[in-house]
Amino acid sequence: MRMAIKVRVSDFLGVAVRGLDDAKMLVLAHRDPALSIPLCVSSDRVEIDTAWQMWSAIFALPQLPEEKKREPAQRRRRHNAVRGRRPKFLVRRRAGGLLGDAGMYRGEREIIARD
Repeated sequence: MRMAIKVRVSDFLGVAVRGLDDAKMLVLAHRDPALSIPLCVSSDRVEIDTAWQMWSAIFALPQLPEEKKREPAQRRRRHNAVRGRRPKFLVRRRAGGLLGDAGMYRGEREIIARD
């Protein structure tokens, strides 16, 4: 399945170098490894260094050193939209009835005070 995702450049951690078997890979690193973007693969160390500096300057992101495997970030908790506006005990309560139902009296005699 093909999919397009919009991710801001500021959401990336930086430009990182990853080691492969016989070459090095330049990666635009994200905290979720599935969103990391490969930029360049080469076995020439000088080429990787110049590309690393160039991509870092283009994106205005730091150069991240080669590191060990990282764990993905924890999922964020979702917040209830109503919860921020109402106290917790009011969220549990049922809403009251209509005003028309509360003010209707049938079959009763009313006492009206007159001047």
